[in-house]
Formats: sequence, structure tokens, C-alpha cells
Amino acid sequence: MLEGKLNGSADSELGYGQLFATLMRRRILLLSVLLGTMAAATLLSARKDATYRSSMQLLVESNYEQKANLRGAVPETLFTAPAAVEIDYATQIRLMQSPILLGRAVEALRSEYPDLGLEDLKQGLAVSRVLETEDEIETKILQVDYTSGDPLRSQRVLEVMKNVYLSYNLEQQKLRLSNGLSFIDEQLPTVREEVANAERSLEVFREGQSIIDPEQQATEFAKALNAIAEQRRAIQAEFQDNQMRFSDLQQQLARTPRGAIVASRLSQSERFRNLLTSLQETELALAEQLVTYTERSPTVRSLSQQLERQRTLLQQEAGRLLGTSSSNTGLSEERLYTEAQMGDVEMGLAGQLVTTQTNLVGLQARDQSLAQAETQLRGELNRFPELIAEYNRLQPDITTKRETLQQLLKARQELAIEIGRGGYNWQVIEAPEEGVQTGPKVMTDLLLGTVLGLFMGTMAVFLRESMDDVIHSTEKLSETVALPMLGTVPKLPRSIVGGSIVGGSIVSGSLVGGWPLGQRLTQPTLPMLQAAQWPLFRESMDLIYKSLRRTSPQSALRSLAIASALAGEGKTLVAIGLALSAARLHQRVLLIDANLRSPSLHEQLNLPNRQGLSTLLSGEDREPLLHSIGPNTDVLTSGPLPNDPVRLLSSDELREWIKVFEKDYDLVILDSCVVLGVVDTIQTASLCDGVAVVARLDRVSQASLIQTAAALNGLNVVGVIANDVKGAQIAYGRPSGLGGLLADIQADHEQRQTAGRDAA
Repeated sequence: MLEGKLNGSADSELGYGQLFATLMRRRILLLSVLLGTMAAATLLSARKDATYRSSMQLLVESNYEQKANLRGAVPETLFTAPAAVEIDYATQIRLMQSPILLGRAVEALRSEYPDLGLEDLKQGLAVSRVLETEDEIETKILQVDYTSGDPLRSQRVLEVMKNVYLSYNLEQQKLRLSNGLSFIDEQLPTVREEVANAERSLEVFREGQSIIDPEQQATEFAKALNAIAEQRRAIQAEFQDNQMRFSDLQQQLARTPRGAIVASRLSQSERFRNLLTSLQETELALAEQLVTYTERSPTVRSLSQQLERQRTLLQQEAGRLLGTSSSNTGLSEERLYTEAQMGDVEMGLAGQLVTTQTNLVGLQARDQSLAQAETQLRGELNRFPELIAEYNRLQPDITTKRETLQQLLKARQELAIEIGRGGYNWQVIEAPEEGVQTGPKVMTDLLLGTVLGLFMGTMAVFLRESMDDVIHSTEKLSETVALPMLGTVPKLPRSIVGGSIVGGSIVSGSLVGGWPLGQRLTQPTLPMLQAAQWPLFRESMDLIYKSLRRTSPQSALRSLAIASALAGEGKTLVAIGLALSAARLHQRVLLIDANLRSPSLHEQLNLPNRQGLSTLLSGEDREPLLHSIGPNTDVLTSGPLPNDPVRLLSSDELREWIKVFEKDYDLVILDSCVVLGVVDTIQTASLCDGVAVVARLDRVSQASLIQTAAALNGLNVVGVIANDVKGAQIAYGRPSGLGGLLADIQADHEQRQTAGRDAA
């Protein structure tokens, strides 16, 4: 997270730096546009005629607000609410500048100023709303300004405009109030008719449905329906309890309800019990006689006849008690005996059984009656939604129309009062005075011209920058190609060496002879070597060399090709600087000039070029002729220009010699040809462990750099080196920031002076 924040800060500072660098680079264009705009502004301001401005201020307030306390007896309506009396100042200002009012003023001023036309008045007149100075709150004051070449004329025009505004405002207020009153009078009959129609519709609805308020009646029906549902739930609960009790009693008596009734009646009848006792006694006597006598015995026969009579009487008594005939009781003699022998407990249970059965029948009848009532209520309730909807449509319509009628009546009364009282109160709080000179303002025009010039100059700079495809900064270089930035090479001042350096290449300078193999230089007397000793250049090359070492920490680069998109980008200078930096860091370095089309390494180092890489690859030399330019640093020049450089560079001999050199040296650097247009560099780079691309700022274009990256695609391109960089750096007390930029400007100035002297 911290790293992301640091990167974000760096990007922001880098963006401002790029902006400032772009403006400085195009400062001539910026200054040209700025000075031209300032000159035009000054000229136009000097040619302007003197202008005078007169002002007046009008306070615009509504009588509705001022006299609100006087209307305490009149309630507020839509026409007396604050929103109805709020002044639309924007519309008022447009009206004050309308051709109708301006035309009246022109007619009033025609005798004094016959040359004053409608367009002249419109151009010189300005209406605005006054702001409170401290809080910048819009007030109720309108300021009217008129600008003219005559101070008295500006005052006179505003006086006429004041009269026009006041008279027109009163006319319009009366007209609006009168129109409002007539509108209300037109609407009253219609609204009254609508109220009557709405009331009749509601009356017809109530008579047709036989209801007053369907919502209230629906509520009562719903309550009754809920009460019935509650009663049915209670009856069902009670019915279940009685049913369970009935089952228990029936199990205890082992009788049906009818059997319990029969047994209860027979047991409670004293006569039936007496007859039953007599019958039992006769049966006992008959049984005793039959033991002694036969059936023909008179006594037995008498007892038998008596027994039959008693049985008949008993059946008759049972039929009387049970409400049936004596022969249709359905009970045998033994059953009569049994049923008539019930005890008090059994009789009590029988009574409870009969009572429970009666309750069950009654509860069932009540539930059926309530179910019929519930069904009827639900049927009635189902038709109420439609009735309620119709009622809700009719009732609000009546309320709305009645309220509208009330508002119209009240509004008519209030408007009648307002017609006699007026609409708005206009007060002139600042009368027009003689015009004050307002122009021309040379300093203001010059300041505006300066601001406009800076803006237009900046736009011109960035327009020119957008049309420029050349890369001017390391940031743009990093954005153009997705290659790591190995480092930057500072711009070399001309005072560093005796000869002129253009784009990192020495054009002229002191010359020394070459040296045979094994001979070493004791002092750096060559101009290129003197440039390499410049502290800024040396430190930058050391940093680039360390960056190269970090690009391949696992396997160190033993061979490196230095390439560039175009010629003159300083790849030879970078190759020499890298070789000297690596040698100073105790590395044995071999520098090879692999540019067989336009070699320059031997010229830069003042070395003989009769033998070199071309003669070695063609077989003319069996051993390479190496030149020593310093401790641990050897050079193999290009040799004579061959007819077919590609054939030599694509031969197996070059591959084998590079392998041999990699064994004898810690680092082999090849100064190759340009990438675009020829295949030499691609062939050479394919034989090396890595390729470094040199890009000179203010020379290489984005398109050429992108084409170079595409051409080297597939090779081990370790990164890009920015050459000829101008900017803030710190080395040996050199200032940074703005001081460094001024130092660069001073160095550039000295450089131009030196170039002028050289040309002379």
C-alpha cells in the first residue's frame, strides 16, 4: 500500500514536470503568442472611445407581503399564499430589457436624441440584481446601468427608463388583477354546476343502494361476521365437549338414549313397580303349587290365570308410560323386569345422557342457523368493495369541488380588494446621476490580453506538441515502449572536449595515432576519452552498467549489442562509455565496431582501420588486431567497408569469434548499425546475450522507436538508454530543480556561443 502511494506521488510530480518541460521547450512559441496577444490588446484598448456609465437602483416589493397584517380577517388561499406573490426577478429583468419598454423610451427620447435607436439603447442598457457584498445574498434591488459616450445622455436615458418602468408596472398589475377577477367570474357558474351534479350523483347512489356510508356499513357487517365466526367456534367447542360426555355416559349405562329414557320412566313409576312385584309374587306362588300339583289343579289354574292378567296389566302400564300400545312396547317380560330395576345412580346417569343428547341437538341447530347467517353476511359483504369504490369516487369529488368553489369565492373577494390597492410597490432608492467614465481601461485590457495570451499560447504549445511525434522526455520514452529504463546519458556541453559533439558524436578534435596490440595508454588524451571523464557522464554510465548487471543476476551478460533506431543517436558514445565504466570496475572489456556500413568508432578514438572485423570475418586475417585505449579495455575496429555486410555478419565465423571473445573477456560490447532499414543489427544482436537500445531525446520519434522494438522482438532486449537528456541532476555540487534547469539553459547558451565561434 505504501509503495502504491509513493508511486502515485511520483506520477503526479512527474506530470507537472513534463508540463513545465513542455512549456520551456516551446517557450519561443509561447512567448510569441503571449506578446502578440498583449500587443493586440494594448492597441485595441488605445483605440477605444471614452465611455460613461450612469446607474439607478429600484426596490421591488410586493404589496401582498407588506400588507399581510391588514388581511388578518381574510384567510390565505392559493392566491394569497407566499408562493403566489413571490417575484420572479429573472423574468422581470427580461421584461425590463424587452423591445416593448425600450421602444417607449426611444419614443420619449426622440426629440432630444433623434439618432438613438432601439438597438443602440438595447446594447448600452444592462439590468442586474444587486448582491449583498459580505454574504453574496441576492437582494430585492434591481440595478439599471446605461453606458454611452456622453455622460449627460446616459443620465437622461435612465430617467426616461425609470418613468417607463414605473408606469408599465402599474398598468400590468391592474390588468393582471382585472383579468384574474374576470376569470373567477367565468369559473364560478361552472364550479357551482359541478358541485350540484356531484351531490346529485351521490344522492342517487345512496338511494339506489339503500345505504348512507358503505364504508361504515361494511365495517359493521365485518364486525357481525367476526362475531358469528366467534360464536360458531364456541358452539363447535361446546358440541365436541357434549359429544365426548355423551359417549362416556352411553358406555357407562350400556344403553342408548331411548333405552335410558325407557328404564328411567319404568323405574320411577310406583304403579308399574307394584304390578311388577305382584306379578313376581304370583309367579312364585305358581311355582310352589306346581311343585305339589299339576297344571289341572284348580289352584294352579287360578294362579296361571291371575298371572296372565297381571302380565297384561303390566304391558298396558308399560305402554302407557312409554306412550305406545300395550302390545307394541317392544320389551319382553324379562326386559321389563330389568329396566324397572334401575338404581338412583343409574337413573342419574340416564338423566345426564338424555340431557346431553338434547344439548347436542340444540347446539347443532344453533350452528346451522349461524352458518346460514354467516353465508348471508358474506354475500352482502362481497358487494361492498364495488360500492365503496364508487362512494370514494363520488365523495372526494364533492369535497374537491366544494373547496374549489370556496377558494374562488374568497379569491374573488381578495382580488377585488387588491384591485383598489395596487399590485407591487416600486421605490427608486438611487436616482440616475451624471455618467462616470468607465473606459477605456488600458491596464485591465492588458491584463485580460495577458491571461488570454497565456491561455492561447499554452493551447498553441500543446497543439504543436500533439502534432510532434518526436520524444522529448524520458517519461514519454518509457510510455512509448514497454522496455525497462537502464539509465540516462546527460547532454554533453561543448566545453567538455576540444571538438564539437553533436548528439554524442565528436565531429572534430585533436588526433593521436593508434597503438599496436598490447600497448596501453597512460593518459586519456582523446576527446572522446575526455568526455568520458566528465563526472556527470561517468556516473550515468556507471549507473547504466549496474542496471545491465541487475537485468541478468543469474547469468551475467558476456556480450551486449548497442543499437539505435536511427543514425546519430549516440550509440557509439554509449558503447565507449559502457566499456570504460566496466573496465574501471575491474572488468576486461572488448569493444567491437560491428557497424560495417558507416563505422565511426575508429574516427572517435583516432584508430587505424585498415584491419578489423571485416577482414577477420572474410578470412584475410587469422587473428584480430586489437587496440588498447585504457586499462582492461581493447577495441576491434570495423575494418574496410565490405560489399555485402549482411553476409559477413550472418556467417558462422562471427558467432565463433564472439564465443572466443566471451572466454577471453568479461564483457564484449558490439557497436552495431541502425535497426530500421537494414537487417545488420538484428543479425548481430541475435548472437549476443542481450541488446540495449539507445534513444536520443529530441531526435527519435515514437513511430521509429516502436518499429525498433517490434524489429527486435524475440531477442533479449535488456532495456533502453535515454541519451542527450537535459534536466535536473545532482553530481559534484551541480544544482537540482530550478537551479539545475537554469544551469542547463546557461550551458546551452555557452554551447551556442561556442558553435558560433567555431563557425566563424
